[in-house]
Amino acid sequence: MAFPAVVSLRCAVQQYAWGRIGLDSAVASLSQSSNKDFTLQADQPYAELWMGTHPKGPSIVGSSEHAGIPLGDWIAKQPECLGSKVRAKFGDQLPYLFKVLSVNKSLSIQAHPNKAHAEQLHAERPDKYPDPNHKPEMALALTPFEGMNGFRPVSEIVNFLENVPELRAVVGDENAASLSAALKASDGNGSSEECRAGLKQCLSAIMNKEIAEMTSRLEAMITRLKAEEAAGQDLSKNNGALALRLYSQFPGDVGCFVSYLFNHITLQPGQAMFLGPNEPHAYLSGNCMECMACSDNVVRSGLTPKFKDIPTLCEMLTYLPSTPDEKIFPSKADASEPTLTIYDPPVPDFAVARVKVPADQASYTLRAEDSPSIIIVIEGQGEAAHPSLGNGQALPFCKGSVLFLSANESLAFKLSPANGLLAFRAFCPLD
Repeated sequence: MAFPAVVSLRCAVQQYAWGRIGLDSAVASLSQSSNKDFTLQADQPYAELWMGTHPKGPSIVGSSEHAGIPLGDWIAKQPECLGSKVRAKFGDQLPYLFKVLSVNKSLSIQAHPNKAHAEQLHAERPDKYPDPNHKPEMALALTPFEGMNGFRPVSEIVNFLENVPELRAVVGDENAASLSAALKASDGNGSSEECRAGLKQCLSAIMNKEIAEMTSRLEAMITRLKAEEAAGQDLSKNNGALALRLYSQFPGDVGCFVSYLFNHITLQPGQAMFLGPNEPHAYLSGNCMECMACSDNVVRSGLTPKFKDIPTLCEMLTYLPSTPDEKIFPSKADASEPTLTIYDPPVPDFAVARVKVPADQASYTLRAEDSPSIIIVIEGQGEAAHPSLGNGQALPFCKGSVLFLSANESLAFKLSPANGLLAFRAFCPLD
């Protein structure tokens, strides 16, 4: 039986408690538009749409004679669809997982190990770290998307330590003074070894503070911030608004203090951030595309009821400070194709292309890549044609449709009038 080069996919929806509610969720909106079997519950959270072969939420082939089988099984029947480069590098499996995320409530403060550390953690504690792979991630904003990523400039942290008494009490006077002295000695260069060591001391002090004292200090800070807010004071300059929000979601959690150490970033639609190994981060609010290597290895430390591995996290981080602007990952317009914007992070596992076709264009051909692609339509409708579908057939698509395209194959889109096309494509650009 011949296999088509392109198939439609039905993708798993994850209803985690932190997801956005009803149609406020891009996950729900996209699923309702494209999946006739999806039933929206207006008061329920819809957190993630998974596109790929992950066993906890495999995509299901929705077209061709093979409809109803998991994508991983479909790939196993014709592994040449992955292309020779991907097979040589990753074996006969899809190297990435593509997602839509709709975040209403903060996700955990976390970091991901590099490949060597992942192998070590998996060997030592396979119950907590279930595979030996790294887990780099990239988030691309669909709406304004808020998160924490990496350490703030040391000067900002020192300012907080001087002006937020409860934070200083938890960090300790000695650690606070050491970080301030390291900053002065570095002539403002917060990336010096002394500053990085100081950041590690401060974070470790917060994370390992005796719970009763940490809770007492946190409650005092929240009481003070609420009084300042009621008096009409601006809390944005001292991180107070974020601390209050995190406390409302996770009362008593150490992450409320940790937020004073990490960059608070809001991506605008089309902007991205890359989350490399050993960099602390947390998603806070909004809708985004996310692409990642295939792994479940997460080292958590706050804003979560899940297992927290504080010693591992404190030891593994880079402690490299940066500005929020430095955490925005640069995209690149494709010189030969103005419809494409490429987000190509420094890992071999994945890249993402944003496809934006204007409304006055009736057709578009998505070029071939030498790796398999997963494509999701965010806006637009029409038909996608490929010779392997046979007899001039085409796959209808609309908002929320997801397609798998084999390596080394292009795809012709016929677009409905006045709709244009906004889509995202995950692929694996190996040299």
